[in-house]
Amino acid sequence: MTAIPLPYRVVETRPETADTVTVRLEPVHEALPPFAPGRFAMVYAFGVGEAPVSVAGILPDGGLLHTVRAAGAVSRALCALAPGAVVGMRGPFGTGWDLPLAAGDDLLVVAGGIGLAPLRPLVQAVLAAPQGHGRLNVLIGARTPDDLLYRGELDGWARPYCGITVDRPGAGWRGRVGVVTTLLDEALFSPAGTTAFVCGPEIMIRATARDLLHRGLAPDRILVSLERNMHCATGHCGHCQLGPLLLCRDGPVVGYERAEPLLSVREL
Repeated sequence: MTAIPLPYRVVETRPETADTVTVRLEPVHEALPPFAPGRFAMVYAFGVGEAPVSVAGILPDGGLLHTVRAAGAVSRALCALAPGAVVGMRGPFGTGWDLPLAAGDDLLVVAGGIGLAPLRPLVQAVLAAPQGHGRLNVLIGARTPDDLLYRGELDGWARPYCGITVDRPGAGWRGRVGVVTTLLDEALFSPAGTTAFVCGPEIMIRATARDLLHRGLAPDRILVSLERNMHCATGHCGHCQLGPLLLCRDGPVVGYERAEPLLSVREL
């Protein structure tokens, strides 16, 4: 981990949706220490500011992919970057997805909206080494068909099941409509031998975890990625506090046995 931003150059940008872009970055000189799926970087847009962005791809040459939705000043600036532009990068920060915990297990990857981005490297790692795990199920929810990320990759994720549902269907949509938990009935997994990885809006995380607990998964086999307003990424400013947790340091990935009592407190 480095606290001093290192320069990274934009090599490629790829629009995902009307307001979301995947940016490929490569180190100008020195690379940051290796990232793991689920961890994040602090990305600095010069002259605008810095924001936490989860890693959406880890490349063998030290490059990184970040999928960014234009929601604030910094994220809008990052989405507008052109190839050749330079940003500052700090990291890696936070906890990642604990794949060793899931050795030999069936896997449930459950994503809502932009929450698919930090789960993408996890899916890629499992597909690259399928012998280490059981069945891979990827369940994806989006607001509309136009909000789906990585559409060119999803067919390759069906090992054995990749389900997609949307809240509001558009013209010509013939897929599922409804919340992402409706896809659990079609997934192939044994609850006693399954680890779940969940990322998305907080209400979706709570609903998914409740359903999985009802189906027999243990709370510590449900890993969730939580989001709060991260500023420093070092656990000093307190902006990302959730009860006793500082999510930039103790998260963003935590077991649901720790997250459940915190998420049940209104306004915490």
